Amino acid sequence: MPAKRVLHLHLEREWFDDIAEGRKRYEYRAYKDHWKKRLEDKQYDIVRFRNGYAADAPEMDVEFVGLERKGKNYVIRLGRVVKKKRWRARG
Repeated sequence: MPAKRVLHLHLEREWFDDIAEGRKRYEYRAYKDHWKKRLEDKQYDIVRFRNGYAADAPEMDVEFVGLERKGKNYVIRLGRVVKKKRWRARG
């Protein structure tokens, strides 16, 4: 089986939780040169989200469904959450 093509993104806790719990199905990034280089004309299978930069930060893999541009933003369409590591729902 070929290796998964992974897009690595960092998120604040609120947005991380919303995706992990299935409430958020889209992630937005500004239409700027940095994101253009990382997103346009690329193929991804998985989006790997991290909540922070520490070695033990919460992490999850989510299916990459597609990318489109709307106005001044890129819209990353997300599928199902495939895997969660070191994450606990706030309760």
